[in-house]
Amino acid sequence: MKKTLKRGISVFLAASMTAGLLAGCGGGSSGSSASSASEGEDSVPTFTIATMRWTDVWPTDFLESGIMKELEEKHGINIEWDIYYASDWSEQKSLLLASGDLPDAFLGSNALTASDVAQNKGNFLELTDLITEETMPNLTALFEEAPELKAVCTDRDGKIYSLPKKLGIRPEVDGYVFYINKDWLDNLGLEVPSTYEELETVLEAFVTEDADGDGDPTNEIGYTNQAASNLLSGDLRNILRPFGTMVSRADNYMGINGDGEAVFVPVEENYKEAVKWMHDMWTKGILDPEYFTQDASMVTSKIQADGGSQVGLITGWVADAVAGANADQFVLLEALEGPDGNRYVENAANYLDISDRELIITKECKDPEKLLAWADDFYDDLVTLQTQYGSISDGCITDNGDGTYTVNEPEDGGSLDTSAWSNALRDFGPKYMHEDFYDKVILPEDQGDGVKMVEDEVNAKYVTDDVNVGYPMVQYTDDELSRMTTIGTDIYQYVEAQYAHWVVDGGIDEEWDSYLSQLDAMGLQELLTIQRDAYAAYKENMS
Repeated sequence: MKKTLKRGISVFLAASMTAGLLAGCGGGSSGSSASSASEGEDSVPTFTIATMRWTDVWPTDFLESGIMKELEEKHGINIEWDIYYASDWSEQKSLLLASGDLPDAFLGSNALTASDVAQNKGNFLELTDLITEETMPNLTALFEEAPELKAVCTDRDGKIYSLPKKLGIRPEVDGYVFYINKDWLDNLGLEVPSTYEELETVLEAFVTEDADGDGDPTNEIGYTNQAASNLLSGDLRNILRPFGTMVSRADNYMGINGDGEAVFVPVEENYKEAVKWMHDMWTKGILDPEYFTQDASMVTSKIQADGGSQVGLITGWVADAVAGANADQFVLLEALEGPDGNRYVENAANYLDISDRELIITKECKDPEKLLAWADDFYDDLVTLQTQYGSISDGCITDNGDGTYTVNEPEDGGSLDTSAWSNALRDFGPKYMHEDFYDKVILPEDQGDGVKMVEDEVNAKYVTDDVNVGYPMVQYTDDELSRMTTIGTDIYQYVEAQYAHWVVDGGIDEEWDSYLSQLDAMGLQELLTIQRDAYAAYKENMS
């Protein structure tokens, strides 16, 4: 197998994607080079698949060994991997799509957006009639068993252009949670907060009473922005969450309210109240003075500072993925009671765990049925386990011989969370794991997903049918995608600018009506109609 590396500058990864050089789990052998012709030696079919990786720091040897190689051998094919990196993928992707010199397929929903597919449909194969019981028995069975998989990859015309995924071994609270600096609480004799008001009181004490005990009461930060890109989306899902502002997607600001209706969160009354609360914390010095100006590396330097974290409250998948060596300072914070008495958590499995575009086949592919048969094996429980954490034959997972499997800690002592990204496709590619298989998997309980599953017991009870329901991954018509691009960009930029202004300067009450009028003038009602039509179509597909 031949890998073509599309090199780029390493990008910084915040929160759960802590970058680091990691060795393979168990020294699995690397694959051998193969011809780049469409038929390799001995007439073994060769498929070229492009995939995008977040950073070139992570190894890619796993693509040439373990389960990835085993599936190639089972189906009698070779895969040539064209590996691109996030730092320059946008530009390279545009050139690739414009050139018409395409790979046989793209793997991973981070590679092509819904707009990329819609605007270039002539380059991609429709898979609707190719997904059959003969070619893809696993997926066709799942379409019946888990209708959300079919709903997420079926467009508004009833056609399928890509394969879906649902991540396995996922907690009920499948997003970020809060961790509070317990060392600082103990230093000041404070209790763990239970409400959003108690949290504000504790954070104010952190920044005024020398919480770290170094004699300087001015060098502590109550809370800092951890979003590597879209700050408002991150805040809606995290620090503003006690107000019920949770959005699933960073690209549309849509949520589901308590009545089950799709809403644009930044025009809701609870959003206005949440922003007023943020302004109050800004005026009290609780928020980082560099909240709106720093980059991700600055955030990490504060949270992971030598000698102890400089931050009182953090959010993340698990504490060690965010705080690194300072993780022991932090303890999980139970979901805070908000102004309406609810305790909101991030539960958006229909978006965070499920997606389409995990395999898109181009018209360059001469034998799509064979490639689909290969992809169908990814919907096996044990294969999904290995594409999430690394292969059995590479030593990342141990087959215990009794029907159970142990996910091994990294040999270098690093984080299992980062190890999984280095030794597997992790969150990307076709996959599905039945929940009854979860009990057969043994995870280390002191790091990564093992910690997440144990900690989930604290907040899972707040996941209900009428609260904490996320806006799902929906499908749009080509015309809708075009209109959303035309009007959405300006709307989102305006909303984000106003958020920063109101947090720093205040004035949201006085400016609220003009803000709503401006959004309507920019086309918000048309945008809402598009989103609600798409949501209605999704619910119809689910039924």
